[in-house]
Amino acid sequence: MIVVTGATGNVGRSLVQILAAAGADVVATSRSVTADGLPAGVGHVQADLTDAETLRPVLDGADALFLQNGGPSAHLVDAPLLMDVAKTSGVGRVVLLSSQAVETRPGTVSHGRVGRAIEDAVRGSGLPWTVLRPGGFFSNTYGWAESVRTRRVVAAPFGDVGLPAVDPADIAEVAAAALRAAGHEEQTYVLTGPAPVTPRQQTAALAEALGEAVRFEELTREEAAARFGAFMPAPVLETTLSILGDPEPAERAVSPDVERVLGRAPGSYAEWAVRNAAAFR
Repeated sequence: MIVVTGATGNVGRSLVQILAAAGADVVATSRSVTADGLPAGVGHVQADLTDAETLRPVLDGADALFLQNGGPSAHLVDAPLLMDVAKTSGVGRVVLLSSQAVETRPGTVSHGRVGRAIEDAVRGSGLPWTVLRPGGFFSNTYGWAESVRTRRVVAAPFGDVGLPAVDPADIAEVAAAALRAAGHEEQTYVLTGPAPVTPRQQTAALAEALGEAVRFEELTREEAAARFGAFMPAPVLETTLSILGDPEPAERAVSPDVERVLGRAPGSYAEWAVRNAAAFR
């Protein structure tokens, strides 16, 4: 049995589908009471990473655990307790969805220190582990969907700064490989797309996928801070803007790890835009 936390998220939902299609016995967990759209035969259990004991019943005897790091609630996760619950429940291996910023932004509270503490707990658990460190997700651009649908406009900062963001489906495929096959133990994979892509280029890809013109409007850093601040805590906001506007060399670099694990190049943003065009119509 494979337990997938965060099963309603962009990575978790794809991972559940991949595992179910491969015939794996999968249990999906999330904070929500129900989870719509799960494949036939996949059970759902309500559980909260910030309350490790809610996971104990579902983890009993699990072969593997996909551990989403908590996202915006990561600072509330008691990682040592969570790993103790996993170990005493007999979990066979853990695949952790972490963040590249653990390495590239180690001094930040929101991205570096909290993420490192969770990684350290997983590595120190005594269980076989694999850590996945993606950069930005293509799916972050769902945040543009309403303005594209209603006005055919993308408004974003740093229009010509390129980052090698990654398709969440590729992250899910790497996670599925690490959950099901040997050879990934004690590995840390940095997961990126095939090339840096700028917001202006992403806008052009969306226009191509929609078959209609989409205009790009560049926000100032201040304007972006005002918009993002409506849903991001201040420490997360500042680090996010710094990554988007002034990325470190490692954050600009393309990693070979997706291809190394999957035997194929990672998907491009243009391909993602075609698959997900309906969200922007």
